[in-house]
Amino acid sequence: NTLFGEYPWYRQGDMTPRLREYWTELPLTAANDLNFKVGLYPYGRDIGNRIVLGGKYENYGVTFSGMNQWGNWNLHWEKEGAYTGEVSAEMLKDVGCHLVIIGHSERRQYFGETDESVNKKTAAALRGGLMPIVCVGETLAEREAGKTFDVIKRQVTKGLDNFSSEDVAKMVIAYEPVWAIGTGKTASPEQAQEVHGKIREWIAAGWGKPVAEHIRILYGGSVKPDNAATLMAQPDIDGGLVGGASLKAADFLAIIHFDQAPVTA
Repeated sequence: NTLFGEYPWYRQGDMTPRLREYWTELPLTAANDLNFKVGLYPYGRDIGNRIVLGGKYENYGVTFSGMNQWGNWNLHWEKEGAYTGEVSAEMLKDVGCHLVIIGHSERRQYFGETDESVNKKTAAALRGGLMPIVCVGETLAEREAGKTFDVIKRQVTKGLDNFSSEDVAKMVIAYEPVWAIGTGKTASPEQAQEVHGKIREWIAAGWGKPVAEHIRILYGGSVKPDNAATLMAQPDIDGGLVGGASLKAADFLAIIHFDQAPVTA
């Protein structure tokens, strides 16, 4: 399974002391127990056997060995130009990023992100040599109206429109039900699996069964130590996009160790 810790640390004020404490607790234990490589940036992620990090562009005065991969929450679809305040794939690569989250629910809700802009940003990420983590998910109103599958299918098919099977195989899809992000509510394992299974079906129909079997589909909606194991046990949930729980080293470590005996940070 793949675990990404992606909570926006900028919400927490001065990060230097918090990050020193956090990364003192988490990476050493993770590296010793799991042979993970650990790097520095405001939030941590594991992909395969690596802890991967993403966020801002300072190192907050903390030094670590074993630095691996970094990522970011967003990018612009153009390679260059007069787009003040935007960050291109090439700029992210220049500071060492390997991953980028695209279409996060907060980007869609507050910054006008659309399926079309997700598509263009995903193309830019691939063109720039980054792995795109494409987020999809329905609001509470959409779920209660019985539109979950319609919404997710639209986001998947339009977001990935005109990409080849080879391109889609390089992506990660993250299902994040908007009603379960930061609310303490979590989709039941059965609800999450139902959507993940449909996403895999749509990928198979559009880009082939081998791609559908290969692609990683993550669940991101209040993943916590007490529900990680049951979520990860579902056949089409390949990992988690961990939000608030990744702020606490002990909680994130417990999620990393979801299939093992409890570990103390």
